[in-house]
Formats: sequence, structure tokens, C-alpha cells
Amino acid sequence: MATVFDDLVGQEPAVSILQGAVAAARAGEETQEMTHAWIFTGPPGSGRSSAAIAFAQALVCPQGGCGACNECRSAKTSAHPDVEIISTEGLSIKIEEVRELLTRTSWAPSMGGWRVVVMEDADRLTESAANALLKAIEEPGTRTVWLLCAPTLHDILPTIRSRCRHIQLRTPTASAVSGYLQRKDSITPAMADFAARVSQGHIGRARYIATNEEVRSHRSTILNLPLQLGSIADAFKAAQTLIDLATAQANAQSEARDEKEIAALQEAYGKGATGRGMATGGAKAVKELEKEQKSRATRMVRDSLDGALLDIATFFRDVMMVQAGSTDSLINTDMTEQITTYAHKTTPHSTVRKVNAIMKARTHLSHNAAPLLTCEALMCQIAN
Repeated sequence: MATVFDDLVGQEPAVSILQGAVAAARAGEETQEMTHAWIFTGPPGSGRSSAAIAFAQALVCPQGGCGACNECRSAKTSAHPDVEIISTEGLSIKIEEVRELLTRTSWAPSMGGWRVVVMEDADRLTESAANALLKAIEEPGTRTVWLLCAPTLHDILPTIRSRCRHIQLRTPTASAVSGYLQRKDSITPAMADFAARVSQGHIGRARYIATNEEVRSHRSTILNLPLQLGSIADAFKAAQTLIDLATAQANAQSEARDEKEIAALQEAYGKGATGRGMATGGAKAVKELEKEQKSRATRMVRDSLDGALLDIATFFRDVMMVQAGSTDSLINTDMTEQITTYAHKTTPHSTVRKVNAIMKARTHLSHNAAPLLTCEALMCQIAN
């Protein structure tokens, strides 16, 4: 029998815990299996948000998470009156947003059962927002459940994580991801294996790679950048290429969406209807939406750039494998010849130094460093 947990690839231990909690919640028993606050952590692509949303679906579903009923379908899209999914598209979650959320979650469930809040990026809470959330978790509503998602426990305020039950997700194996793509999206075995391998277990990225030729082309361009660094001028050119590709990818994802959001908001305020135009407050609401969209675009560029740096890191990881005499587990098998040639021209010490430089650049970008300057500095280090 299908359930909402079927799409959690390679997460059997976590699924077992969540199913036990759902059973306890349905039975109404006083046990330690069900609590009012949970933290889902795991590496990118492990499905921490998917796990939290599946748990929310199961809590409001009359059958405990069938995946087919109206409650399950509406909860997945945050259309259920008792399920709210906070999907952060800006760079941070501010205290004003949390205060509005707390007002809504103070209401009792409208359809019985539970009121569930899923916060997909709890690590983006500002300090003041986290402190506001802490009070709600310390004094929970009788039927309110908080599901917080973050990369690691250390990304959550210590006082919050001490009051939550922790669910640790793991990176799915390449074979599990490949099987999922073949089963769910009818991807050919060869393409599914390729996407699973180069995404390193990141399910969303694997699907994106497998279904988008342009993404595969961009990735190939990025992986060839280290082979083109013969001078400082080449390093600056490669840095600009990285920024251009990341920006193009982010714009491709956001432009059509932005236009639809603005058109829908303008329509809601009466634009196009009989009369002079939008109702009072419409222009201000559009400006606020445009500001949010700009913040979202900035984050999307940084996320795309981070993915590009991870791709370059896999190149140098493969170089290290060749230098260590092991070629059986290369990620970028389509570049075996180029990687082998590069490995013979440099030393393991130099390769490790370049990988460390990539990781430092990712950290700097996460702290809002200037993207172009960060990439230029990185490419100059790789070129040496």
C-alpha cells in the first residue's frame, strides 16, 4: 500500500520513527514517540523538507498518510487549513515573519487533529526571529506541531534544539537515487545512473540533471574550467564564466515565475477590471513583492554558484583518486582522460590545497561575500 513516505529514498530508519509517531498521535496515547517539536537535519538532497512535509501529511490524514486523499494532497502544497509550509526564498527569516506566523498558529485546528508548521530553512532564522520562535516552542499549543529543517543541529539555536526531537537523514546511495529516477520519472537506466553519480545522492539535483540538457551542458562547461587556467587572465575569465552561468540559470528559473506572481497580485487588487486600476494599497504591495523577488533572485544565484563550486570540487576529488592510484570510483567518468592527464601534471598536496580553497570560497559566499571577487580569488588559487 502506497504512503506519503514512499518518496523518502534510503531513509528507512527515519521513516520507521515517523510512522511510530503518527501511530501514537492517532491513538492519542501518552508516549514519548510523539512530541510537539521536531528538527530534521541532513546533507543537501537528503530530503529533510520532504520528510517533514510527509510527516505533516500523515498527521492530518484520516488514514495516517495514504498520499491519495484530499487532506494529503492539500497538505503537500500548504493548501490545507491546518498545515503551513514556510519555504524561505530570501536570505533570512525575519522576526516580523515569525510574529505573523505565531499569530496564525495560535488558532486551534480547524479540521481536527493537528495544526502543523513546516519551516524548510530554519537555519535562516535571524537571532531575534529564533528567540521569538523559541517562546512558542517552550509554550506550545495543545495541538500544534513544529517541524524545523536545517543542514545540521548546529545551525539551530541551542535553546530551540534542546526542546525538539531530532531526525537525522542520510545521503541516499547512487543506486537508490538511480532506481527512484527510473521508477518515478521513467528516466533511462544510463541517464539515471549518470545523474545519480554526479549529483552525489542529491535527489532534486539528480532529477534536474537527468531531465535538462541545458543543465548538463552548463555542468560540462564548469568542469572544463580548471583545464583552461593557464594564466591570471584565464582565471578572471573563468570567474566571470561561473557568475554568468549561475546568473543565467537563476534567471531562467525566476523570470516567468516573477511575472506570474506580479500579474496575479495586480489582478487581486483589481487591475484590468472595470474602473481606474488597482485598489488602494496595490502599488505598495507590488513594490513589496518586487523586493522579495529581488532577494529571492540573489539567493538563487548564490545557490546556483554553490552548486557550480561543488561540481568543480568533484573534478579535483577525481584528480586525487587518480593520484592515489584508484580509478574505480570516479564521479566524472566521462572526463577520465582529461582528469588523468591533469593528475599527472600536479601533486596531491596541490590538489588538496585547491579543494580546501573551493570549500573556503563556499563558506565566504554563505557569509554574503561578493560573488565575483570570491570567484576571482578562487580561480587565481586554482591557476597556481
